[in-house]
Amino acid sequence: DYTSNGSIQIHLFRDRLEIINPGALPLGWSEERLKKPHTSIPFNPLLAEPMYLKGYIERMGTGTLDIVRIAKEFDLKEPVFLQEEYFKIIIFRPTAVEVEGVNPTSTPQVPHKYTASSVGVPQEFRRSTVEVRNLLKALGNSGMSRKEIQQVLGLKHEGNFRENYLEPAIKLGLIEMKYPDSPNHPRQKYLITKKGKELLDDL
Repeated sequence: DYTSNGSIQIHLFRDRLEIINPGALPLGWSEERLKKPHTSIPFNPLLAEPMYLKGYIERMGTGTLDIVRIAKEFDLKEPVFLQEEYFKIIIFRPTAVEVEGVNPTSTPQVPHKYTASSVGVPQEFRRSTVEVRNLLKALGNSGMSRKEIQQVLGLKHEGNFRENYLEPAIKLGLIEMKYPDSPNHPRQKYLITKKGKELLDDL
């Protein structure tokens, strides 16, 4: 809404990301329509056109569908779209499986043979997060550099990747460095360990 003095707000919480936009949905549209195939109706075609030509947007009305699809692929709760005073989207973040009992939002991440009451639940699985498990899936049985792993996962921020993916996986003994005595080795690669392979087989 270009007549509004409001600004876009981004709030990051432990369990979710909230994006608030002072704009509104096209006339007659509902939040549920954003979860189904729909047309693209940009409020500013002059701005949308160069963004489309540069490849930043598709101009096909697929943005919200992609958000819902990607959340489902990563076993996250379905995003929420809200049209109130402002338009708000809530994207839920991955949560760790707790040691005592299973967090409801994380239940789909636990292999069927490992339930909350199972005595044989591996400690590594209890402590691992969705990020670590996604890292293991991306790494597979091949060694990769940090940049290669980030490319596979579609992550651009190195700090976030190291803090939430790489370092936890190393601490849990799920992956290891090819050159452990030289962390900054120019040909450094990360390899999945035997423990990591066992966990990966259960994902």
